Amino acid sequence: MAQVASSGSSASESAAEPEFLEGSEAIARAMISAGCRFFAGYPMTPFTEVLEAMAKHLPAQGGSCVNAESELEAVGMAWGAAATGTPAATGSTGQGLSLMQESLAEITYARLPLVVLNMARAQGDYFQATRGGGHGDYRHIVLAPKDVTEAVYLVQEAFHLAAIWRNPVLVMGDYYIAHTWQSVSTARIDFGPEPDRSWALDGATGGTGKAKLISPIADTKRGDDVGYDLAEFYGRRGAELDVMGREVQPRAETGFLEGADLVVVAYGTVAQYVREAVANLRADGAKVGYIRPITLYPFPTEVLRNAASSAKAFAVYENNRGQMIEDVMLSVMERADVRFIGGLSVDSSGFGIAPDLDVTSVRARIQTTLEEIS
Repeated sequence: MAQVASSGSSASESAAEPEFLEGSEAIARAMISAGCRFFAGYPMTPFTEVLEAMAKHLPAQGGSCVNAESELEAVGMAWGAAATGTPAATGSTGQGLSLMQESLAEITYARLPLVVLNMARAQGDYFQATRGGGHGDYRHIVLAPKDVTEAVYLVQEAFHLAAIWRNPVLVMGDYYIAHTWQSVSTARIDFGPEPDRSWALDGATGGTGKAKLISPIADTKRGDDVGYDLAEFYGRRGAELDVMGREVQPRAETGFLEGADLVVVAYGTVAQYVREAVANLRADGAKVGYIRPITLYPFPTEVLRNAASSAKAFAVYENNRGQMIEDVMLSVMERADVRFIGGLSVDSSGFGIAPDLDVTSVRARIQTTLEEIS
């Protein structure tokens, strides 16, 4: 019944026996399989466990993992490694990523491929991920897995997309994915050829008068008496980002949309609870369906817009006070009513274990909305 929009990639996974792994370990192994050879981070649960797994496994593959003094140092180290053409990654929780925002904005303008993990606490970082907290008109590709198996796939695809577009790609995990155990294969996935890295600073052109330049304010050198033409550079970089936004295929998983009066939209781990609640309601005859965005940027606008041609209303479930709902409303554009049925739910530690997140509770909220629109 569920459908997943294709990315257009012809990915194939090499044969490997699945292993029963905790999410953090699986993500770390998948990054290494994707070619990551530099990783830096600062411990902050639930990101800490990924950092520990990278420290355990990356050196044996000829890579380097650094436990930095802070998130500021971590992103700076990753920036330097990426500039040499080394497949690199960093990450944190949303709190730690707040400290990285200036660098992430400048890395985007410098056109550097970088994978960034957000092992989030609840879903309060949607705006941070899709809008960014840095300066300028930059955007990152944002991928949102629902479980460990999909995280293993998407984190490898993130390295491929980062290389293709020379742009940071953010993978949105959470506490559940970090600590859930699943049987998965972390073997390398072949997403096809990637561009060469002739742009990288490998030291070969130093002292030749034709040294390469990687900078967030220019990519061509000018005479000292001329300076940089920031208008030209920002305009060209903006055009490149526009192309990326158009050509990266938005993806969403959908189910039970045919004949649905109400469509429930959710992403990440919580979407699994929504999907089960919707399936149960549908089995009881309720006219309800669901959409799970997999790419948060680019957002799967057309999938929602098509659903709005027949649905009466949309209900958005997020473990926050309402953030993705804005993208749902922009997609639907008053073609249907949009209502928020989520809310912030965390434990006393704030790590993101949601006391209200269960199928019974989600089903009750959806049922109430169905009654309101009937």
